[in-house]
Amino acid sequence: MANKLKKQKKRKKSVQNLCGIKTFTKYGLATNKGELLFFLVSPTNISVLSSVNIEVKVRHLMMVMSALPDIEITCTDSSECFDENKAYLQSRLEVEENTKVRKMLKKDIEFLDSIQVEMATARQFMFVSRCKALKPEQVFQHANRVEKIISEQGFEVRRMKKADIKRILAIYFDASLNGDAMPDYDGEQFYEVADEEAEE
Repeated sequence: MANKLKKQKKRKKSVQNLCGIKTFTKYGLATNKGELLFFLVSPTNISVLSSVNIEVKVRHLMMVMSALPDIEITCTDSSECFDENKAYLQSRLEVEENTKVRKMLKKDIEFLDSIQVEMATARQFMFVSRCKALKPEQVFQHANRVEKIISEQGFEVRRMKKADIKRILAIYFDASLNGDAMPDYDGEQFYEVADEEAEE
C-alpha cells in the first residue's frame, strides 16, 4: 500500500518540481539548490572592435570571473525560435501536390526566415549567481555586490526582476513570447475576473 502511494506521488510531480524550481523570491528564483539571482548583461558587438579592444573585454570578463568564481554565464535567445515550424512547413511542402498550397507554404517559410534573420542577433547574456543558506538581507547585499563588480569592469548590467525571469523561462520552455504577462498560478487571471463579477 505504501509503495502504491509513493508511485502516485511521483506521477503527480509537476514540471516545476522536475526542474527543481520552488518559487519566485524578492530578488530571484528559489530552487532546490539555492536561490538564483539573474543579471542581464548587454552584449557588445565585437565585430566592430579592434583586436586590442577585444583583448581588453576578455580581460574584464576574466576579472569578473576571478572576483566571482561561482558565477554562471548563460546565453539564450531573447525571442521564440521557429525551427520546428519551418521543419514542419518544409515537410508539408515535400508532399503537397496542390500548386496554390505549395506557394502559400513557400511564402510562410520565407516569412519565418525573415523573422529569424531579424531576431538572429537578439541574444541575451546573463550572469547567474547562486545563493545558498542566506537570509533575505544577505541576498540583497550579495545581489548589490555582484552587480557592482560586473559594472565596474565596464559591462552594462542590471538585475533581472520577476517579469524578466518569467519571460526567459517562458521562451526557454516554448510557452509564450509574453512570459512576463503570464500569471503566477495557472488560471489566476480567470479567478480575478470571476471575483470582480461576484462583487458587482
